[in-house]
Amino acid sequence: MSRSPLMMILLLVLGAVAVGLLALGAFPPAVPPQQVERPLPNDRFSTGR
Repeated sequence: MSRSPLMMILLLVLGAVAVGLLALGAFPPAVPPQQVERPLPNDRFSTGR
């Protein structure tokens, strides 16, 4: 083989990252549903203008 071991390790790491990103894109993690919290107007401390 004419390639250096460092180049082969680099190609293997980049390949593993690419496969990991493809797997994450194909099977995204489940997101737990959350309620939307909306701020309510505070009428108790209004000046009444």
